Amino acid sequence: MAMSVAAPGGGRGGRRRRGRRQALMSEINVTPFVDVMLVLLIIFMVAAPLLTVGVPIDLPETQARALNSDTQPITISVNGEGKVYLQETEIPIEEVVPKLQAIAETGYDERIYVRGDQAADYGTVMRVMARISAAGYRNLGLVTLQEQDS
Repeated sequence: MAMSVAAPGGGRGGRRRRGRRQALMSEINVTPFVDVMLVLLIIFMVAAPLLTVGVPIDLPETQARALNSDTQPITISVNGEGKVYLQETEIPIEEVVPKLQAIAETGYDERIYVRGDQAADYGTVMRVMARISAAGYRNLGLVTLQEQDS
């Protein structure tokens, strides 16, 4: 029965080679770079839908339910020719805000509905809404017809 004893130096027989050094690795380790890029890709994929400004909707007809309300809102209409009406009275676009301030009972919390004809110029409807919003009115909405099932 023989017994063996390991020599110090990691099994190399106790001798170290001093003349040869290992060459440095000259390749770039891209694994951390790929990991960071994948994380950024996931972040941008999640964040991109949140950055969209508008939602594509069909203003003239929607499936939205009617709102239940106690008070009658102020209605501003834009017909197909671009004429602006406050309730049933035709007014110039420059007088929209002064007339609203004169008839709004609850001030800037008054509910205002903008009705745009399907043939109306989109820019005219947006100019009316921009003037109302810039004046400080917060409860501003668009009115649409309820979509008919066919």
